Order: sequence, then C-alpha cells, then structure tokens
Amino acid sequence: MFINCHSFHSLRYGTLSIEELVRQAHQSGAKELVLTDINTVTGIYDFKKECEKLDIKPIAGMEVRKDDQFIYLAIAKKFSGIGEINKVITDHNCDNKELNKVAPEFDNVYVIYPMSNIPADLKENEFVGVRIDELNFLIRPEYQKYIAKMVILHPVTFSANEEYKLHKILRAIDHNTLLSKLTKREICRKSEYFISEQIITKSFERYRCIIENTKHIISQCTFDFDFAKIRNKKFYTRSKEDDLKLLSRLAYSGLEKRYGHNHEVAKKRVEKELKVINDLNFCSYFLITWDIIRYSNSMGFMHVGRGSGANSIVSYCLGITDICPLELDLYFERFLNFHRKSPPDFDIDWSWQNRDTILEYIFDRYGKDHVAFCGTNVEFKYKSIFREVGKAFGLPKDELDDLTKKPTDQHEVNSVVKAIHKYGRLLEKFPNQRSMHSCGILISEEPITSYSALEMPPKGFPIVQFDMNVAEDIGLEKFDILSQRGLGTINDTVHLIKKTRGITVDIKDTSLSKNEKKANEFLAEGKTIGCFYIESPAMRGLLRRLKCGDYRTLVAASSIIRPGVAQSGMMREYIFRHNHPDKFEYFHSVFEQHLKETYGIMVYQEDVIKIAQYFGGLSLADGDILRRAMSGKSRSIKKLQEVKANFFESCKKLGHSEPLTAEAYRQIESFAGYSFCKAHSASYAVESYQSLYLKVYYPLEFMVSVINNQGGFYRTEVYIHEARMSGGNIQPPCVNISEYKTILQEKNIFLGLMLLEGLETRIVHAIVGEREKYGKYISLEDFIRRVPVGLETIQILIFIGAFRFTGKPKNELLVEARLLLINFKPEQRGLMLIEEPVQEFRLPELKREQFEDAFDEIELIGFPVSCSPFDLLQTKYRGSVFVKDLLQYHKKQVKMLAYLISRKHVPTKKGTMYFGTWIDVHGNYFDTAHFPDSLKQYDFQGGGCYLLMGTVEVDFYFPTITIHKMAKMPMIPDPRYAYDKEKQYDIHNQIKEDVSMTQRKPYPQEHEIGLPRQKFS
Repeated sequence: MFINCHSFHSLRYGTLSIEELVRQAHQSGAKELVLTDINTVTGIYDFKKECEKLDIKPIAGMEVRKDDQFIYLAIAKKFSGIGEINKVITDHNCDNKELNKVAPEFDNVYVIYPMSNIPADLKENEFVGVRIDELNFLIRPEYQKYIAKMVILHPVTFSANEEYKLHKILRAIDHNTLLSKLTKREICRKSEYFISEQIITKSFERYRCIIENTKHIISQCTFDFDFAKIRNKKFYTRSKEDDLKLLSRLAYSGLEKRYGHNHEVAKKRVEKELKVINDLNFCSYFLITWDIIRYSNSMGFMHVGRGSGANSIVSYCLGITDICPLELDLYFERFLNFHRKSPPDFDIDWSWQNRDTILEYIFDRYGKDHVAFCGTNVEFKYKSIFREVGKAFGLPKDELDDLTKKPTDQHEVNSVVKAIHKYGRLLEKFPNQRSMHSCGILISEEPITSYSALEMPPKGFPIVQFDMNVAEDIGLEKFDILSQRGLGTINDTVHLIKKTRGITVDIKDTSLSKNEKKANEFLAEGKTIGCFYIESPAMRGLLRRLKCGDYRTLVAASSIIRPGVAQSGMMREYIFRHNHPDKFEYFHSVFEQHLKETYGIMVYQEDVIKIAQYFGGLSLADGDILRRAMSGKSRSIKKLQEVKANFFESCKKLGHSEPLTAEAYRQIESFAGYSFCKAHSASYAVESYQSLYLKVYYPLEFMVSVINNQGGFYRTEVYIHEARMSGGNIQPPCVNISEYKTILQEKNIFLGLMLLEGLETRIVHAIVGEREKYGKYISLEDFIRRVPVGLETIQILIFIGAFRFTGKPKNELLVEARLLLINFKPEQRGLMLIEEPVQEFRLPELKREQFEDAFDEIELIGFPVSCSPFDLLQTKYRGSVFVKDLLQYHKKQVKMLAYLISRKHVPTKKGTMYFGTWIDVHGNYFDTAHFPDSLKQYDFQGGGCYLLMGTVEVDFYFPTITIHKMAKMPMIPDPRYAYDKEKQYDIHNQIKEDVSMTQRKPYPQEHEIGLPRQKFS
C-alpha cells in the first residue's frame, strides 16, 4: 500500500536512507514497496538490492514536482517505464522544457495525481491518489465521479519520531529560511511515516474499489534488472567480430612499432590479452579509448594513460599508455581477468587546457543521448552542518562562525546549540546536493536516460544522478578523462622550445627521458622544483636519500611516498635496504622470490596480492577483495578484515607459524587504501622524467611554462626564483613587451600581466590587443589615448614599472598621468590618435629611494623582483653556514639566515610540529624540522627571512636541520612612507609563505618500524 516513499535522495526533503526505509517497511509488514523520490531515481538500484534481502517486492517510480508543488506520481510498470520517466525530467533539467501539470503520454507508466491536481480527463493508466485525511472529501459531488479511478496514497518521508523536525530543518536549509518561516506548502504532512497496512485498509474499508485499484497497480508493476549485464556501448564497429578484427589489426600494427619484428615474448602477450579482452567483451571499451587518443593525437595534445590500464601490452601497442609492461614486469591480470568482479577503467590525463576539447569530442562522437558524466553525492559535512542547521534556527553570523571554527567541546551550552548538535549528528552522511564526478564519463549502448534522469550543472556537461559505485553496480564502466597542469607545462615547454630555439623535441619518445646522465644527476640531487609529482620537499628528500639515479628507482619512489607505505615504516625500510643491500636477509623465501626487486618490501598493490596468493595461499577472488580494499574505489580496513580469517587459516594449512603469519598480515594491512598499482607509479614516473628532461636541457623554457600553468606545489615566486637560478633575467611587466602570460626573450623573462592582482583580465587583453594591432606605445600619453583605463589602473602599471621604456621615473609618470587625465575625454579616444601630437611635459626631478621599486613589487605581485628578499633586511649578516656545506655538519649545531619558502603542519601527540623549506642567500634549498617544544618559544611569524639555529641531521645523504631557536629578521622600513611612520611596516605583512596541512602522523623512526631484517625462525 506504500506507493509514495521518499528516501534521503529526495534531497533536503526525505530523512530515511534506503536501508532504513526498507527496514521500516519490513517492520510494518509491507510485502511490496514503491520508491518514488522527488525528481530522481538515484536510489532505485540500491533499493532493489535492499528489498530483495528482506523479501519485499521492489517497484520504482518518481514523484514529479515543480517549484515545491506535487504534480503527479509516475510508477514504472516495468524497467522501460523508468526510462520514460527519466526522459521527462531530463528534458526539464537539460533543455528547460516546462513540466506540465498533466503527465505526458506514457507507455509503461502508471500516473497518480494528488487531489490538488486532478486533470479534467483521466487516461486509462492514470489515477487519483487519496490520503487517509482526505477521505471526507469524497462525499462531495465533484469527487464522486473519480472514486472508481482512485488509489490509496500514504506518503512516507520520515520516521515516526524526532525526524519530522529533521525534515523541517532540511526544508529550511533548502529554502534558505528560518524554521519558523516555513509554509505548509514547503513541508510534508505530519502523517508521512510508516503505519501498518491493516490500519490503512481499515481506513478505506468503505471504498473497496480504491483498495483493489491500489493492489492492482502494485501487482502489475515489476522491477526486473540484471546487475551482471554490461551496459556500455556494445560495439565500436557493427559487431563483436568486427571489433576483434579491428582491435587485433591495431594491436599488431602497434606491436611492430613498439617492439620491431619478431619479438616473440611481446607477440605471445598480445595474443593472450586479445583473447581475454574479447572473451570478457571489452573490445569496444579498448577501441573507444583508442579512438579518443587518436583524436587527441590529431589535435597535437599530450596525454598520459595511467592506472592499471598500463598493465596491458595491448593498450601500450594502441598508444593508450606509454608504459612497456614487459620492461617493468606488469601483469595484465591486475587490469583484467576472469576472476575480477568489478570492471576496469582507463585513467587518462590531458592538460587542463585541452580537456574540454576532448570532452566535446566524446559527446559529439558518441551522441549526447548516450554520454554523460558520473554524478556524485555531496554530503553534509561537519562544518557546513553547523552553519546550515544554525541558520535554520536563526543564529546570527558571529555565532555561526563560532560553531564552525571552534571544537564542539568549546561551543556555548544552551538549548539552541544542543538542538543544533542533535540534528547535526542526524544529518551526517546525508546527501546535500548532486555534483559532477571529477572525471568519470559513461558511454552507454541504450540511451543513458534508460538508467537515470540527467542534470545539467554549471560546467555544461550532463550528469547522471547516481555515483560511480552505482554505475559500476549496474554495468556501466566509466572512462576517466582527467586533467592536470603538469601536462600543460610539458606541452607548453615543447612549443616554447620550438619558438625560441627552432628545436623540435619529441617528448613522447620516452627513451629520451629514461637514461639521460645529466637528468639522472639532477634526480639524485633532488633538483626537481617544477617537475610533476617529484618537486615537493618530501619527494625531493626521498630522491636524495635514495640517490635516485634511474627510472626504476623513481617508479618505486612514486609508490613508497604514498601515505600508507610511508606511515607503515615501509618507506624508511626501503631506503635502508636500497642503501645497504648487504645488511638484511629476506624474512621468508616467498618474499625473496617475488619481491626481490623491492628488497622484500611490499611497495605496490601487486606486491600485496603476490604475497596474499603465494605466501598466504588465498584465491584470486580474495586477491581481488584485497585489490579493492587498497584502491581509491574502496579504501577500507574493513574490506581487508573480510579476508583476514581466510588468510590465517590458509597460512596454518601451509605450515606457517602464527607469529610469521601475523607479521606478514601486519605488513599487508598497512597498505589499506593508499598504495599505488605499479603501472600507476610507472606512469607518474614517465611524466616526472619528461618534466625533468625539459628542466635539465631547456630550463628557462620549462620554468616559464611552469609559471604560466600556475600549477605545482609552490607559489609563483618560487618558480621565478628557480628561473633566476637557471640563468634567467627576470623583468617586471612592460606594456610594450609583456603579454597576458609570462614570455621568454633570449634570457630575459618578462613577467605576465596576469600576475598583477589588481589588473582586470579584460584590460590586460585590451593592452596587448591594441599593441598588436597598431604598434608599440610611444609614451604614457599615447597609452592613455589608446587604451580605455582609469587612473587606478594607470597607477598599478606605473608602480610595477610597465612604462620604464619612457626613461622617466615613476614619480614623474604619476604626476604626468594625473595631468593627462584631468581634461581627457574618453569619447575622443579614437579621434585624438589622429588629431593631436603627443604632448611632452617638463617636470621637476623627483628622486626615489633605492628599494622603492622592491616594495612596489611586493605590494602588486607579492614578492620583490628587482632585488632579493635578503637585500631588504636591516642586518648585513648572511649566516655562518650555507647549504652547500651542510653535509659536513652532521650532528653539529649551525646558524643560518634563510628565506621561508613553505612549511607543512603535522600533528603529534605532544602538539603541532612543522617541516620547513627555505633558501639561503645563494638561493639553494634546505629543510628544517620544528618540534612542539621549540615552537612554544620560537614559532613562525609569517613569510620573510629568519635567523635559524639548530642541529644538522644527515639521513642517507639528505641533511635536515632540527631547529632549536629561530627569529624573524626585521626588514628595512618601507621607503615610500618615509613621512608616515604608521605605514612603514604595513607592506611587510604581504610577504608570502606556503602553508600546507596534513592530519598524518609523523613517519616512524627506524626503531619503531620493527620490520624483520633476518630470516624468520
């Protein structure tokens, strides 16, 4: 009898999860249940599974609403009816088609109107829903004629306890209003919870036909759905046979290009993979991916195929990936095998500049009816809950700020705050709104609306209403179309090299960037600022500790830096064994046999699966559970617990002792959720090497591209510093040379006008466009005549030195600008260019202090360009020890003067600690550790230069200074405010620093790891 049930997927309306809704229905004695969430079918697939667990017949539908008004219920007679309903909502969401009060012609859908919206004529499939509290209305003549077409309507929205208030809070949040201001139309009735079917039928006993109509509809509806069926586009060509022929031809053609003639090992691997791909019906999936890559190549775009797809030699031969699986012993079964329960997917990165072009191609090529982004449910989060619920209760902004910023135990104790806590806890994990998955694209055989209504977010690409987990459940494998700035940097560098040097660099030739002596030297020394994935302080420190001088070691480094590996102590142990291969024994022969490449340490997901299978004797199915537990799709220790009992039992049968088994499992368990698959690490390593190759041989072009892509671990200032260290002559913006982005002219790097925070983008384009059309500006007056800007913009350009080509000092230019703009009429701009000669002003000489330019630069772009930060210090002292000598000072105390680049916050049991990154006066980088005891007296005071005193600790060739004392060094007063003492130190607060936060614990020290270095007895 429950044909109108809402879950919390009726966003900001229903209060019941799918599981709770079905559980309560079961408790009420329901044998059939209809899920009709508002304008969505998000929950129907989970709903079907939950119903079948409790032997309830599931039926799917939707409550169609327009502007809070309940128009009609649409209940699917069979699965195709869901597609009909979805199409109506999709047309409304994506094409702004009006939702009519009268339902359209449906083939396989029952329509039930509320009594507030009865059409003049009811079609055969249409009925009127009557609530228990509406039965009295049936005595009226106007309703008598509809009784034969009426059904029982008892909506369910919340539990029969405190959740009605929760429903009202959700409605207040949705309408951005107070609880006290909600209208009846905006909330459900107080009766919308489960009651027994006996009570419902007893209420309608005078109207047997209404009961029978309801039962008839329920009996006629089914929700048949095969979760095992693949629903992606079936064929790339016209048939499975033709797909296999095309895929085979492409694979063997690529085989010859990649491996030459007669490479038997590669050929056999291709044959084996093609059979599995065909048997599992993945030919079209490979071909569609190949087609996208083919288009990308035709446009001259760079891409990186990464993730487990790089385990496939077929994907390597097709050009989807650039990782040779034979070189790194990557096994195909990690990507695709007969035991794998979940579908694989390709992860493909493009430059952030090109991704939208790729997306447009996919939507055009495969049809908008068959392509959509995965959705994702954005849940109510801790801070947002307090703010949203607090607003509903009417708290003022300052109290809302307190709730979100302070820990809960510091909140004021009163009845309102208690209520906010109470209902806030109930809202945790509720979906709040739907959003677009960051990268997952679905391409279906049937129209995508067969499975979901679509929505159109601001980005402009339609999304399905369910998330990637549901997509996977119902047989829709996603294509991950990602973007990153690292590829933009590589691509831009290659083009810039062609432009500045006339050299064509085939950066896709990965042999270029795997065995270059000079590049390997940079790698081993951690000289990787600006390089994708390997530029962070932690990664540079790891490279130095490993003396990482080759591609294979970098592949391992890309994985062991991951939180799970590092936190478990495996990273520390790997560093030790890499540097001392003669000082340990493999603690079991299986570890030596299968993990020799990584010194008996599990570094990759594949290593964990190997140990589970070869040491623990687990089945491939259990191995797949392990893989999922360690992947981003299902990060959970809980998943590992599912196979723990099997592992211990199997190990016992194999004769392993309890302590031996426990140690092996401890190592496995430490990986949950954070390890990389080896192919993923290898893909990262290739891109890292490509970046490094360009940095080593074309440093200025590379650093300019890093600056323009606005990406990386550090702020722009650091990359400009790195460009200067590479021989670049850094120039402030100039209206006659600079463009929107930073440009390179021989060794001169002219900073882009985009770096001026106070300058609007449209003005920048106007400056550059006017110059390109009519030539360079010959004076300030000429500029004012030609470009529509006001005094504020002119001042910014003058202060940054953009008119230095005139040879006039800034003071004089400022006076001149004011004189010019007094009588200037913008409407005469075009005429004045023809009619009046440029006017020359004679002004008295105005002197400027030495460092005024530097303070102008700090104010406008955040850092000095015309000098070093050290030049602005009051002291002439530059430190007693410099970075180049640190290795000689192991366990010794040093005093250094340094400029702060970045610091990373790490919580410990004793309080906050930081890891700092600095440069000395020579521009070289070094790292520091700041423990809680030291920070109590000597804390960070913002960006700038500091005097540091601490002890040097050299750990495998990498020096770190443990800081005991530090003090921020005073800068000279701002010379621009020599006559205004109050403002002389204002600008100093704009000196920046990079601060990153982490919740990870500090990495364990050697004595805390406990990984056996002897054979286990």
